[in-house]
Amino acid sequence: MGERLAKAPADDRGMVDVPFLALVLLLSAIGLLMMFSASYVRANYETGNSVYYFVRQLTFVGIGLAIMFVASRFSCHLWQKLAKIVYGLSIVLLVAVLVVGESAGGAKRWVELPLLGRFQPSEVAKFGLICMLAAMAAQYKEKMADWRYGVLRLGGVVLVILGLVALEKHLSAIMIIGLVSLAMMYVGGVKKRWIFLAIALALGFLVLYVSVMGYAGDRITAWLNPEADAQNTGYQVLQSQYAIGSGGLFGLGFGRGRQKHLYLPEEHNDYIFAVVCEELGLIGALGIIILFAMLILRGYWIAMHAADRFSTMLGVGLTTLLAVQVVLNMGVVSNLLPSTGVGLPFFSYGGTSALMNLGEMGIMLSISRWSSSTR
Repeated sequence: MGERLAKAPADDRGMVDVPFLALVLLLSAIGLLMMFSASYVRANYETGNSVYYFVRQLTFVGIGLAIMFVASRFSCHLWQKLAKIVYGLSIVLLVAVLVVGESAGGAKRWVELPLLGRFQPSEVAKFGLICMLAAMAAQYKEKMADWRYGVLRLGGVVLVILGLVALEKHLSAIMIIGLVSLAMMYVGGVKKRWIFLAIALALGFLVLYVSVMGYAGDRITAWLNPEADAQNTGYQVLQSQYAIGSGGLFGLGFGRGRQKHLYLPEEHNDYIFAVVCEELGLIGALGIIILFAMLILRGYWIAMHAADRFSTMLGVGLTTLLAVQVVLNMGVVSNLLPSTGVGLPFFSYGGTSALMNLGEMGIMLSISRWSSSTR
């Protein structure tokens, strides 16, 4: 079926899923507005141009929307054919960042590129791994219940990526990749006992990893007791809580937040949701959470109504990737979770994430075009 759909004529396609597209566009528009509000003070302080970050992000989003449109026009089965290539490229990029990457905050995760600036290979690796797992699940089908296929083979593919990301000291990527992989393996047919075993091993690894990597241990301490070191490790957590608390029910008003005036670090990046809470209040924050929930639920609906197994697995992987990033970011900003360095999709500043997020949404739209509900 994959071959037939990949070569299907234009009139055999359905319409893209309009609710999903509308939600993506709405979140992108709100995200740009909030990124401008959150960034203009720091942009003026650092560059003398208050719209510096906004213009760059607007450019990235514009390119991302073009990529989304192009991706939506091609059959998602293109990625089934390219899965091994994209996965292999991911490994090469992860190795490259270990060799020539830039270090920041005790970790090496970035490569400096012209125009794009900092490029994070782990973003490509997440997508490459999702493609590979979806292709393998489609290939093995009923064999996924056999531990030699569902556990050893798929698990081996995951461990290669996880090992390289662990060497980068990239805890957030480890968590995201692990959760997305477990979700895909479960939906793919791996038996529950192997999933539970993988979760237990993952928790053990995280405890060991955090205890060995000092920078991660500091984040745990700041999470549990930020007041103990309010001027250092706990500073960002406390400033985020001040922003959320001062927003109240209806917020201080768009553009009128105080914490972005160089009090809250990463206010236009990982902690932009704190600015959202301060300026739009509980009502506005809940509205954005509802929009994300609707997008995620619609993504799973598209995946479950996909035309074939590969499309379903790819849709589940991409939607879970989005969901995990949203939950982790909001959990960190509200201090329900320790700091992980995960940006909020469609909101946080960053070229790599904007291009990848919107490109992946284009693939979701492609899945919807060939979904069973359009036939």
